[in-house]
Amino acid sequence: MHPLLEGSILGFTLAVMLGPAMFSLIQTSIHRGLYRGMLLAGGIFLSDLSLVWLCYFGAVQVIGNDRNYLMFGIIGGVILVIFGIVTFLRKVQVTDDNNLINVKMPGPMTYVFKGFFLNFANPFVWLFWVSVMVTVSSGYGSDSWSIRAFFIGCLFTILSTDIIKVIIANRLKRYLKPRILIMINHAVGIMLVLFGIYLVVKTFINF
Repeated sequence: MHPLLEGSILGFTLAVMLGPAMFSLIQTSIHRGLYRGMLLAGGIFLSDLSLVWLCYFGAVQVIGNDRNYLMFGIIGGVILVIFGIVTFLRKVQVTDDNNLINVKMPGPMTYVFKGFFLNFANPFVWLFWVSVMVTVSSGYGSDSWSIRAFFIGCLFTILSTDIIKVIIANRLKRYLKPRILIMINHAVGIMLVLFGIYLVVKTFINF
């Protein structure tokens, strides 16, 4: 499978994961309009891009030789499986926009900073990107082009689907019920578990 496609698959999985960023996207689109929802999505994208950049150089230093690939590949894949299980079991609680994140600065750029810091300040987002970076780096070894292609596919899929979510939330407000969100959580959890297992198997094959 091409690394760009692999990254796109993970990006789609992450894009429908329920958390503070996704709820903020939905609620901003509903309460503040389409334009501000897209600005928030742009801030989340810049945050993910920054985290991937930081993790990339950190992972390159951590994985210094071939003997470390297998160990880190397994660890990263297991962490993804754990994230999947936690996501599957997570309870959905939807609060109003002021309770989810309270930013009172005026102006459109407020929503860019809002999305950036909401995502950047979440320790689980850091841990997730580190585990993905280590696992992907283990799987592709010294092939830096494949690693970059993977994350290009992943990040732009996330951005594209975030924009789609903003549009859908703005148009189909009444259909976003807790029961539907729970079903999405279950689907995302299963996808993360399968992706983690796939990455572990890929690491063994390439070792």
